[in-house]
Amino acid sequence: MSSQIANTARPSSAKVFTLVKRFEGLPKETDLKLEEEELPPLKDGEFLAEAVYLSVDPYMRGQSARLEFGETFIGSQVAKIIESKNPKFPVGIHVVGEFGWRTHTISTGEKKPRDFAGVWLIPDFGELPLSLALGMLGMPGNTAHFGLLELCQPKPGETVVVTGAGGAVGSTVGQIAKIKGCKVIGVAGSDEKGKWLMEDLGFDHFINYKTDDVRQKLKEYAPNGVDCYFDNVGGEISNTIMSSMNTFGRISVCGAISASNEKSTPKASIVQLLLVGHELKMRGFLVNRWIKRWFEGIEQNKTWIQEGKLKYRETVTEGFENMPKAFIDMFNGVNFGKAIVKV
Repeated sequence: MSSQIANTARPSSAKVFTLVKRFEGLPKETDLKLEEEELPPLKDGEFLAEAVYLSVDPYMRGQSARLEFGETFIGSQVAKIIESKNPKFPVGIHVVGEFGWRTHTISTGEKKPRDFAGVWLIPDFGELPLSLALGMLGMPGNTAHFGLLELCQPKPGETVVVTGAGGAVGSTVGQIAKIKGCKVIGVAGSDEKGKWLMEDLGFDHFINYKTDDVRQKLKEYAPNGVDCYFDNVGGEISNTIMSSMNTFGRISVCGAISASNEKSTPKASIVQLLLVGHELKMRGFLVNRWIKRWFEGIEQNKTWIQEGKLKYRETVTEGFENMPKAFIDMFNGVNFGKAIVKV
């Protein structure tokens, strides 16, 4: 099969971040190493993709435990096909691929066991930026969309609480809940984020978990109780929220970022008594359970953006070499919305 090649010089190597040390507490830049990797000629069925935007996400912290030392660090990216021997992935198109932290990737486009969605062609976003394929129009957006609507099933007039509300998933969850006619309470770690959530995104209330009494604020903001809880953080904050939930409340568990950087297994209060006493429905999920509906979620979120019902925000770090910094900044709560690295 002949090879399509873009009108640019083909790189001979890729820059790659590999894992060289297990994370202990907050990740450190020295836990990762920047290396160069030779790019061999393409075989039939392969293509060469050049990274344009790369994602940093909380899940990478936990998933990294599966990596061997020297392996490419995990993650998704928006990439442009610059050479191809695969007719399904012609030169010039943009894809999302779980290629990891690397500038160039040779792939067949086949989904690997660890992948969320594999390699997919970015649909027409119109005038919206391609980087949204890593955020509201990609995995985080679908996590919020399906995780809230399918598991919590919020009804008009109900009260929804979302933790990690200033991040890519949480900020989208709150907005979708507002679209569905709910009262929304966001929990995050800075008053600046709270101002953004309420003034720009339309959240009804905000709780700063670092400075506010969460239990007291819930009594004030949700005097009739909480119906749905979208949990991104786990820990004692989640237990406090569950204790404020109404009978038959629904909990969608997306993650437990509060424990991500603990050096030892954290201890938390027993939640079973709350689940039994309030007859709560609590369910964890991975977004790839909706892989057959992947573009349904993307198209709906895109429509809501175009209608002005969903607003996005990205925190963009320039330069591939700054991937570790962007990753660490995310755990320190620096990002508003989706954290992105632009190559």
